[in-house]
Amino acid sequence: TMTESTVAQGNSSPTVGAVILAGGRSERFGRDKIVARLAGRPLIDHVLAAVPADWEVVVVGRPRSTARTVRWVLEDPPDGGPLAGVAAGVDTLGSEIVVVIAGDMPWVGRAGSDLVDRLRTAGPDVAAVVARDETGHTNPLLAAYRREDLEAHLPRPAHGRRAKLLLDLPHLALDVAGNAGRDVDRPEDLPCEE
Repeated sequence: TMTESTVAQGNSSPTVGAVILAGGRSERFGRDKIVARLAGRPLIDHVLAAVPADWEVVVVGRPRSTARTVRWVLEDPPDGGPLAGVAAGVDTLGSEIVVVIAGDMPWVGRAGSDLVDRLRTAGPDVAAVVARDETGHTNPLLAAYRREDLEAHLPRPAHGRRAKLLLDLPHLALDVAGNAGRDVDRPEDLPCEE
C-alpha cells in the first residue's frame, strides 16, 4: 500500500491527495460551468493544472474530457451536494492528507499546496487548514484535512448536508490572496472570451 511504501522508504511526510468537486448542476451558470472556457481551457483543467503531479486526484462528478488523467467517481446517490462529493472522494482516495478544491475555482494556483504546507507544520490537534479569502470568508471547499479527522467527522449519509459542517473540525484559517479563493457562479464571473 501507499503507506507501507512511504514508511519503507523512510519518508515520514504524509501522502497527499486531492478531491476536486465537479458534480454540481451549475443552475446559476446556466450550463455546465466546469467545461466553460477561460483563456482557451475548461475551468476544470485550470484547477487540475494547479494540483501537483505527485498527488493522487479524484474528481467527483460525471466524467468529462480533461487534459490530466484523473479518476472519476459519483456521489451515491448523485446530486447530493458538495459534502456528499467530499465523502465520495475521501472513500476513493488513499492519502493521509485530503485537499478539497471546488472544480469552479480556476484561479486556485498554489493555494492547495500552501494549505498542505501549513497543515504539515500544525500540531496534531489541528484537523484542517481552511482557505480564508480577502473578505474574511473561510471556505471548507478549499481546504486541507487530516484524513482520519475528516472521515470521523463526515456525516453518513452526507447527501443534502451543508459543507459548512466541516468548519466544526479544529482548524486554522490561511489567508489566500487575489482570486485564489474565488469561484465561478455565473457567466459574468468569467472574463469574456475573445
